[in-house]
Amino acid sequence: MSRQTVIDGAELLADVETFLGRFVAYPSEAARVAHVLWIAHCWFMDEWDSTPRIAFLSPEPGSGKSRALEVTEPLVPRPVHAVNTTPAYLFRKVSDEAGPPTILYDEIDTVFGPKAKDNEDVRGMLNAGHRKGAMAGRCIIRGKNVETEELPAYCAVALAGLDDLPDTIMTRSIVVRMRRRAPSEKVEPWRLRINGPEADTIRARLLDWSSEAAQHVAWPDMPEGIEDRNADVWEALLAVADLAGGEWPERARCSAVTLVTASSDRGGSLGVILLRDLHRIFAGHERLSTEHILDCLHEVDESPWADLRGKPLDSRGLARRLAKYDVKPKLQRVDGQVIRGYEATDLADPWSRYVTAETDPFGKLPDPPSGLQAAASHPSGQEAVTSVTPLHADPCADCGAERDNAALLSRALTCTTCEINELTA
Repeated sequence: MSRQTVIDGAELLADVETFLGRFVAYPSEAARVAHVLWIAHCWFMDEWDSTPRIAFLSPEPGSGKSRALEVTEPLVPRPVHAVNTTPAYLFRKVSDEAGPPTILYDEIDTVFGPKAKDNEDVRGMLNAGHRKGAMAGRCIIRGKNVETEELPAYCAVALAGLDDLPDTIMTRSIVVRMRRRAPSEKVEPWRLRINGPEADTIRARLLDWSSEAAQHVAWPDMPEGIEDRNADVWEALLAVADLAGGEWPERARCSAVTLVTASSDRGGSLGVILLRDLHRIFAGHERLSTEHILDCLHEVDESPWADLRGKPLDSRGLARRLAKYDVKPKLQRVDGQVIRGYEATDLADPWSRYVTAETDPFGKLPDPPSGLQAAASHPSGQEAVTSVTPLHADPCADCGAERDNAALLSRALTCTTCEINELTA
């Protein structure tokens, strides 16, 4: 419920929306509403427990990402337009006595992407600085003494870049998927010298509104489906919408549900996508060979396994990705042959935790293999076979045969022959 103030918050936010819409071609109304609310929330930073990042991302240049930051800059408090800034500069700006800045970080793919080099400090600040009270610990040298100091990291951050960002940032961000303008989409050219005075007027109104309305900020009710990390991301923006009143509380909640659903429809992280695809491939099977699994994964058109950073996913990559979920390959008997592969019982637990209808936008998930129980382990208790390269070591202690692959088996003193006999028994 909004409170009566001298400045009409609903009208002010409408003016911000109109101003932004003149210069930025948004992919949706939900994205435009989110941008308006994010700008407004920057003026109430002392009221929040956490601040969401807003990330303007696109697969190609020339999609309006930088323009979104340019029109944001004159509307937010103490803006810092950061491109290739040093960590020391950012830390000092965040700890400024005048108050935390609003960091507008363009070309963020150079910080997190494959071309990134020594950006650990910047990444750490962006990861941790969403939470009020977050501090960055530093060592400094004064004379001959090495001392420690703690600098605040909490501040509002807007990002623009190509492709996706790490999950640690994406899950703390309102993601706006920008796209190149269609011929029918028209926007005005942005010129700070021309449009700056109008932006300054809106900025002054935002400052006045925040000064008189901050004491009335209240924690909002979340719409159904917005929970956990998503609730943290949208809490401040919904509180601003409730404070403004009018149509903004409803529009804000529609925007939240729309953008959160859009993020969920992308299938989650690569690990979750892999588990989802394996869930489909294993439907009706209790065990499959690594070779068969990889062949099936490479045929999934909507997933990246056929071209993962320029080459298809191989057995080592599959084992490495599944090891994060405590799933390891084993020697097993399939159709009369002993092969390396995976068992559905080992995948049952991560399936139950990570694979849901929300993580699979392409249709109903298949039922898991019959008789499986989550977290069930293989009766043999074998450990992983983590390599596909045969090894030849000393003779087997049990049968005297050459220990082919012995170093890769869970029983270090047995050979493949003994393992086959055990599986056959």
